[in-house]
Amino acid sequence: MIEDAISEVGISEDGGLYVRPSSTTFEYIWRAAVEVHWDLQNRRLFGPKPREWTYVDWFKQIVAAVADEYGILLRLTPQTAWANISDTIRTEITSAVQP
Repeated sequence: MIEDAISEVGISEDGGLYVRPSSTTFEYIWRAAVEVHWDLQNRRLFGPKPREWTYVDWFKQIVAAVADEYGILLRLTPQTAWANISDTIRTEITSAVQP
């Protein structure tokens, strides 16, 4: 599987989680029909403001949608920036994706 580093993970002004890949674009991710979308202007994937799911659940959903639709593994790196994310949520996300 091809890999792309995640350059940024954040919570947008409307409360939804977003994931910005380093180099790949995912304009057709909506085809997965899993509430994951591509923000063309900001070059990032995003989900809705969590209702029943947590931010960790949405992070996993976004990464899984990309893997299923594009065959690309998005991965966190030490250089990944975190925007508007509490230390608790950051720890939960990084723990959830460790092998």
